[in-house]
Amino acid sequence: MPELPEVETVRRYLDTKLPGDRITAVTVDLPRLIKNRTEDAFRRTLTDRVFRAADRKGKYLILRLDGPESLMVHLRMTGRLVFQEDESLPDPPYTRIRFSLERGKLTYGDVRTLGDLWIIPSEGKTGISRYDTLGPDAIGDAFTPDYLYRKLKGTSRAVKAVILDQTVVAGVGNIYADEALFLAGIRPSRHADRVTKAESAKLCEAIRSVMLGSIEAGGTTFRDFLDGAGHEGGNVENLRVYGRDGEPCTVCGTEIQLTKIAGRGTRYCPKCQK
Repeated sequence: MPELPEVETVRRYLDTKLPGDRITAVTVDLPRLIKNRTEDAFRRTLTDRVFRAADRKGKYLILRLDGPESLMVHLRMTGRLVFQEDESLPDPPYTRIRFSLERGKLTYGDVRTLGDLWIIPSEGKTGISRYDTLGPDAIGDAFTPDYLYRKLKGTSRAVKAVILDQTVVAGVGNIYADEALFLAGIRPSRHADRVTKAESAKLCEAIRSVMLGSIEAGGTTFRDFLDGAGHEGGNVENLRVYGRDGEPCTVCGTEIQLTKIAGRGTRYCPKCQK
């Protein structure tokens, strides 16, 4: 699933291309991706609207429009938003919804068709509970060491389960949870209330560090993720534990272990992480 860095990579690209462009037509090939409007209402709401900005919180992308309503997208497992300046180019594979623009086209593609698109108010609460209850963004100013320490001290859940909880911190998924915990030297299964204040500060910084590093590399592509221009991300080569179970730790040489925490496959180094 695209996590914060992948969605931010898409947002940054689209924010250089879409503002000021007008939607001239909307074609929907798979209406069930639209969660809170009929297909006709979705088309009517968006047609002739002008893009103002691309925003993001956690894994949610919001395309701000000039009217009272805007478009929110959750890419889920295999969603892709790709902008093409030449509308005559073939749609990318697995395109499900296309937005014809005055200066090109924007397509939403989805191999497994698990993504979500909503029409939301341009201002205020979205009315989508899972968005409105998100915790602070993982690279935002409100996500501080003190905030994280308070959240960890309040529960005996595994520390990985806590940082995967989107109501605690928005945007952390399986890849970056494993990577941040490795960087911080904390075993994913450790009870959260046993993480010290100093370790919590280290974890907060590690989360930010792995996120920003991935954004700089264009996100992580194993199979499906493409950025807003249709390119793969280059962060795979920076991963230290995720996807490396059975391989030697890059720090100490110990074999990376695979276990399951909060229902998610979890990789860690039994020597470097305590």
